[in-house]
Amino acid sequence: MKDAFLRNKWAVAALWALGALYACALFADFLAPYSFKDEARGLSYCPPTAIHIIHEGRLRSPFVYGMKLTFNEYRQRIYVTDRAKVYPVKFFSSRLFLVDAPGRLYLLGADSRGRDVFSRIIYGARVSLTIGLIGVLISFALGLLVGGIAGYYGGRIDNVLMRLCEVLMMAPGFYLLLALRAAVPDNFNSVQVYFAIVIILSVIGWAGLARVVRGMCLSLRERDYVLAAKTFGLSDVQIIIRHILPHTVAYSIAAVMLSIPGYILGESALSLIGLGIQDPYASWGNMLSDAMSIVRIKFAPWILWPAFFIFISVVCFNVIGDALRDALDPMLKREANV
Repeated sequence: MKDAFLRNKWAVAALWALGALYACALFADFLAPYSFKDEARGLSYCPPTAIHIIHEGRLRSPFVYGMKLTFNEYRQRIYVTDRAKVYPVKFFSSRLFLVDAPGRLYLLGADSRGRDVFSRIIYGARVSLTIGLIGVLISFALGLLVGGIAGYYGGRIDNVLMRLCEVLMMAPGFYLLLALRAAVPDNFNSVQVYFAIVIILSVIGWAGLARVVRGMCLSLRERDYVLAAKTFGLSDVQIIIRHILPHTVAYSIAAVMLSIPGYILGESALSLIGLGIQDPYASWGNMLSDAMSIVRIKFAPWILWPAFFIFISVVCFNVIGDALRDALDPMLKREANV
């Protein structure tokens, strides 16, 4: 399985890309030059800052010039470079790189409040990327448990559990998401909203996995090793956990990887419409709320950067999930023939 996965160069590249994103999220306090709530209202929608190494014809260490807001002849806001103000870029101080105030270093530009988009993207990765992992762990556990019980016992228990799954799968996902989010109290802070969103997404996402696991368990419960376990007096719980569910893990891993993008997009959609993570906390979804105006996008296109990172992470998870499914397919066929 490992060799089959590693032969897929796109999957390996996607794994490295996701690893880099998660590393940035983990070390955000060091990598980001500013806090996610650090504002400079006088530099609203400031464009990306250029880093220079030549000043007045002389080579020097990296620095940035000051930025000054003014208006052109059409009364449009523009930023001009103030070459009289030079701010050296400092490396490996309290953060990886920064400049002294009142200078500002905007690698990817600033948002409506003058906050660094690059810093907020790194901090936002903590929410947008971890919400998928935590949510999928919960739905993975629920799907395996419910599917395993339904497939092993069959009969009335199977009917009740599968009808419950069908009810959840029948409801339109996004509208069910909105309905469940509406039940969350308005006085929740962003941390509580975060965990509420995780639970909501998990409640929606486990039913499909449970149905597939149930189908596999219907076949597995008739295997010789399960009958032998019953003969030795193992309880139903021990048989399900030790002898049935482990044989569904190969499929479940691939299914889980393919379902993580749904959690990322679900959180982004909620935050985009103002029902998810709230300011000043950053997530890729609520950062895109600035981009809901064509006028803002025209004059500050860098506010679309969070959409790029959502796209990259979703594509990477899908590529890895497809590669895992292809790598595990021979294993699943061997198990089916046992």
